[in-house]
Amino acid sequence: MKKLSESQAKRKANGRTRKTGERMPQDTKQAMTKLVAELTHRLAAESAAGNTENDPRATGVCPNLNRLTVGIDLGDKRSRYCILGPAGETLAEGDLATTKEGFDDMFQAIAASRVVIEVGTHSAWVRDVVVSWGHEVLVANARLMDGTKRRKRKNDRIDAYKLARLGRVDPQSLYPILHRSTEVRQDLIILRARDALVCVRTELINTIRGLVKSLGGRLPKCSSPSFPDKVADSLPAQVRQVLLPLVSQVKTLTESIATYDQRIEDLGNTKYQQTKLLRQVKGVGPITALAYVLTLEHPERFPKSRDVGPYLGLVPRQEDSGDKQPQLGISKAGDQMLRRLLVGSAHYVLGPFGPDMDLRRYGLRLCERGGKNAKKRAAVAVARKLAVLLHRLWTSGAIYEPLRQLNPAAA
Repeated sequence: MKKLSESQAKRKANGRTRKTGERMPQDTKQAMTKLVAELTHRLAAESAAGNTENDPRATGVCPNLNRLTVGIDLGDKRSRYCILGPAGETLAEGDLATTKEGFDDMFQAIAASRVVIEVGTHSAWVRDVVVSWGHEVLVANARLMDGTKRRKRKNDRIDAYKLARLGRVDPQSLYPILHRSTEVRQDLIILRARDALVCVRTELINTIRGLVKSLGGRLPKCSSPSFPDKVADSLPAQVRQVLLPLVSQVKTLTESIATYDQRIEDLGNTKYQQTKLLRQVKGVGPITALAYVLTLEHPERFPKSRDVGPYLGLVPRQEDSGDKQPQLGISKAGDQMLRRLLVGSAHYVLGPFGPDMDLRRYGLRLCERGGKNAKKRAAVAVARKLAVLLHRLWTSGAIYEPLRQLNPAAA
């Protein structure tokens, strides 16, 4: 008996197998007629009830066919713009200064229209200026939009034209985002300024230790705040006068960081009291809690707490194609500072001083799998679960139970 080839066997198997409960229509025309009738009935019911909750035009993401559409490619000093008419024709192209005065002069002179810009350094204040003149602003998420790898030509003029064209006919392909409020952005600057000082202090300490090692010496181990006091007397005599200014700079940075820490503590106790709900988890301090609250700003943005993990880039990237599903690293989308703080909290939970809790037990189980990067993967996994847990505590206002999954009878 002749054996079937592999492809024939697959086709035969696919022809016999069918999902449970799936019924194939006998007549395609009859099925399409039924589908059209159901859609017509649904549209008629929504029109009769006046339901505009799910209407795209009610959310401001419908095509812009009766107003002007302005696409702006923001630059550091000059920005390029393209204005499209209601019929899609190009009315004007040019550039303007990337200043508040430049945008005021332009948008106070034109009628209410839709303005499309890309997210970036200047997009937040540009949006506030343009909205103040009565225009609709869409801030495109460049990370999710189609990239420019396949484009043979790319310049500011073409980018402004493409933004205007997409904002006019297909605004959902821009994946528009909503900027944080001005007050929250100002408070977030305190955290980012402190983070910059910590990075500079770390770089200085590593530089001093490396220069001493190049001469055959070695400085004692100590924490960063105590570094100036414990290292000043251990510097080699031949380079002591050269390295003492760097040590004094470390001391100055430490004092500035302590000032920022006090301001962050005061903000959490007075203005953002919801951080107390997040600090119930051991390992989440005032800095991590305030950064979490300010970065998310509104917890209602996420229908499910599990959506916070992908928002902060703590889930694996995907480049699946056919049967190929490669295992990749995390996407690293979202705020880098908050992701680093969450990973640091996860390391504390998994460390020798971490309390006994569900997160710690989950991470230790991942570490037991072994492998070269088992501990690193466990820390990232615990950070993702920690982000989900903090969102749940924030929205529910519940009291944190460290061993919630523990069986009471076994305890």
